[in-house]
Amino acid sequence: MARRIWRSVRGRTTLGATVVVAVALLVGALSFYGILSASIHGATERAAEQRLEELGERAGGPGGGRGIDALEDEILQVIAPDGSVRAASEEARDKLGSTPLPVDDDPRTTTIDGERVLVVSEDLDRDETLVLAVSMEDDAETLATVATLLAIALPLLLLLVAATTWLVVGRALRPVTRIREEVDGITAERLHQRVPVPETGDEIAALATTMNGMLDRLDAAATAQRRFVSDASHELRSPLATIRQHAELAQAHPEVTSIGELAEIVSEEGLRLQGIVESLLLLARLDEGAGTHDEAVDLDDIALSEVRRLRAAGFEADGTGIHAAQVHADPRLLGQLVRNLADNAARHSRGRVAIGVTPAEGYVFVTVEDDGPGVPVEERERIFERFVRLDEARSRDAGGSGLGLAIARGIAASARGTLAVDDSRWGGARFILTLPLP
Repeated sequence: MARRIWRSVRGRTTLGATVVVAVALLVGALSFYGILSASIHGATERAAEQRLEELGERAGGPGGGRGIDALEDEILQVIAPDGSVRAASEEARDKLGSTPLPVDDDPRTTTIDGERVLVVSEDLDRDETLVLAVSMEDDAETLATVATLLAIALPLLLLLVAATTWLVVGRALRPVTRIREEVDGITAERLHQRVPVPETGDEIAALATTMNGMLDRLDAAATAQRRFVSDASHELRSPLATIRQHAELAQAHPEVTSIGELAEIVSEEGLRLQGIVESLLLLARLDEGAGTHDEAVDLDDIALSEVRRLRAAGFEADGTGIHAAQVHADPRLLGQLVRNLADNAARHSRGRVAIGVTPAEGYVFVTVEDDGPGVPVEERERIFERFVRLDEARSRDAGGSGLGLAIARGIAASARGTLAVDDSRWGGARFILTLPLP
């Protein structure tokens, strides 16, 4: 349990913040203690030197030695040139006897009867030296008090930082817990649900908004997939039902039909079934982003071939807008794309179709237009969905399977291009394929 807590974002954030603050406080406390110690020691040195200067004026006058001998609360000695003690205060005699204090040009510390003292010295006349020892117990007590306060305050402050960080991070992550619980309950049947978006306007709110957008896309994809499966089942069931119906009729009443008629119907419906299956397989390949065989393709050759095919079928096909252009793409898929657009135009036209190829500014534009009823503005994106046929094209014979335009847009996307529709010069539909030039 404890390990799981410290592996959480809340635990790691609390631990990290506490460690950083602990290091900062420790460095600050040590620096403060060191500066305070140096400041107190310096103040003690200055006070000792000032007192030594006052005592030196007294010791240098007449009867100076007797004045020093009369001092009771200070450890003071007059050291002769030979190192012997010429005069000493009463406390110095009690604690040191005839032992001289160490003489040095700079202040130094030593220990007398277990007490730490600061020793300063000053030269007098007759080559004598006045030496004063000042107790440092007050300094030690002050520093000990400061150290005790720091030892108590630092852990309390760290505990406060840890508790505050734990509570603040926990409160900040509370929406994440709600989001996680909500997402955990979302299944394929409950994709309509959305996670709560907190009103904080921070990164967590942005995360919730992003997750809701993802759920919207998943819901739309699942809805489209269910619709696709339903439409595909319907389309595949139709030719199978026709074949089964005629087979059962021939079996029950052989006199009303012939083998040739049955074979013709089975062949036609089998070809239709084969076309639907091949279209579905191609769409699956395009959805998976399957690799295509890219090579240099002459778009003008493909367009002229479709113009000749439409003319042979009895349409008034205009190819005057075809100019030379070459792209890198899969020639088979690109040919199928243009053919799907041409077939769609022929299916809805009143007799006139125009195909154009125009390179311009790093792109090539392939246009296929007809003189049919056109596509309403509100339907111009929906017609590229699978199994979508407008009302005037719902019949099996006129409307196809409803996969041609979906395949065309999928091929365009695989070739790093786009496919859109607007109005033609005759009021019908004009499909515009945009592909990048190499």
